Amino acid sequence: MNAERLLAHYEQIADAHDAIARLRRFILDLAVRGKLVPQDPGDEPASELLKRIANEKARLVKAGEVREPNSFVRINREALPFQPAPHWGWARLIEIARPSYGFAFASSNFNSAKRGMPLIRIRDISGTDAEAYFDGDYDPTYLVTAGDYLVGMDGDFNLRRWRGVDGLLNQRVMRINGWRCGIDPEFVKLPLQFVLDHLHGQTSLTTVKHLSAKQVNGIEIPLPPLAEQHRIVAKVDELMGLCDRLEAAREAREMTRNRLAASSLARLNAPDPDTYQTDTRFVLNALPAITTRPDQIKRLRQTILNLAVRGKLVPQDPNDEPASELLKRIAKEKARLVKAGEIRRPKELSFLDERELPFAVPTGWTVAPLDGLSPRSLSDGDWIETKDQSEDGGVRLIQLADVGVGEFLNKSARYVTEETEVRLNCTRLAVGDILIARLPNPIGRACIFSDIGQPAITAVDVAILRPDSNVSAEFLVLAMNAPPVREQIEAYGKGATRFRVSTGHLKTVQIPLPPLAEQRRIVAKVDELMGLCDRLEASLDQTAATRRRLLDALLAEALAPETMVEEAA
Repeated sequence: MNAERLLAHYEQIADAHDAIARLRRFILDLAVRGKLVPQDPGDEPASELLKRIANEKARLVKAGEVREPNSFVRINREALPFQPAPHWGWARLIEIARPSYGFAFASSNFNSAKRGMPLIRIRDISGTDAEAYFDGDYDPTYLVTAGDYLVGMDGDFNLRRWRGVDGLLNQRVMRINGWRCGIDPEFVKLPLQFVLDHLHGQTSLTTVKHLSAKQVNGIEIPLPPLAEQHRIVAKVDELMGLCDRLEAAREAREMTRNRLAASSLARLNAPDPDTYQTDTRFVLNALPAITTRPDQIKRLRQTILNLAVRGKLVPQDPNDEPASELLKRIAKEKARLVKAGEIRRPKELSFLDERELPFAVPTGWTVAPLDGLSPRSLSDGDWIETKDQSEDGGVRLIQLADVGVGEFLNKSARYVTEETEVRLNCTRLAVGDILIARLPNPIGRACIFSDIGQPAITAVDVAILRPDSNVSAEFLVLAMNAPPVREQIEAYGKGATRFRVSTGHLKTVQIPLPPLAEQRRIVAKVDELMGLCDRLEASLDQTAATRRRLLDALLAEALAPETMVEEAA
């Protein structure tokens, strides 16, 4: 066993998301295998302890204080997830302690006003108090005092030492006390939880797993000499204290990183007009050092989009044609299509005054409803009943699962025939159309439909916008996915069971619109910065994978027999 090597390298892997939890498990694993502390040949052999346990059991049976259970299911020692040291012995739990079971107290006497005695139910065993109290007469047999061990007999079979005030043992909670022959209960709880976890894995599942008294009667515990039990408990306490310190140090590092990342992103989301370019460079340069989690990169992506639609990501060029001119050309094209009879006259749309936005748009920008950015009105997808769908066919049915945040995912595998498409008068998609999801998650997410090599239509909850050539489709998509526009869409969402936004409301969503040249500059800058985010995520994944491999290797080495370690050296 080479635990020292593990601890020596632990600083390199302490930031792995499950590193400390795995270290705790590793310590307990060593403890129940007899590999955590050295053996002492001067210890009284475990065989002598087992003799005293047998004599004490015989005395208690003769005195009528205990009796052999009528039935039990003995555990399979070989099937347990650990094997103890060869010099240890085995004893049944009921031979070294007194397990007992709770009572079904009358619910009519329950209260939440803390009158009477705390009623310790499964949900309470990890705490120091109970949610419910029992105000009535009770048998002192069911009294739980501090130091008793409790096991939830439904669910996860968790073992906890009660550290709260005296309370009453409710049904489906087992209490363990009355330890015999000098057994150290703090040692017994270590292998006992492993055994309970094993029984949990072997118990058939209906709705909730149940631990039976018959199973408890068959539980066997591996026992080292008493002196070794005490050494193991002391070492476990010492190393768990080390884990506590490692965890506290990690949490402190995470809090510092969180504050730095949050304050940095806050400076970008509410920029100072005189310093935002400098602030942006500083934050983007500093983020690799302070970004350690995917959620932080996700917030960075949202910040980039937020800056993009506020006109804070790239400088404005006074020579750019104002965005208002784009709207005039779109309106002119729409009027031509109406006159030619190609589209119906649309409803009048409300154009916001720029001052009504929660932020000011730069000079040369304008604000327009989404439906005003295309000569052809935003349309909903097609209603295709299940009976008209199939797993093959000539026309792909694009569904919600295909619409990612800024990315066409191409996931669905549903089709319709060309005959069905014609019969239902479906709207065929064109490459470059913008797809907008009317249902979460998130609601209103948008992407550009790409070439899939065959005709396609959309399902009813995927809206279609065919943007005008005077507007960058890529810019519209990033604007739809940006926080200011997303918040508008979410405010329109309705429905308790299926939260959705209507096509009518989508048409009125207000889009901050820069000049076309600036739209293209913004898209190029967003692509560049999203590439940085991709590299940050890849770096995080690679670092996490490296830490996992190192942790796995160190744990495997630490658990390997001494001879294997020597041979490997």
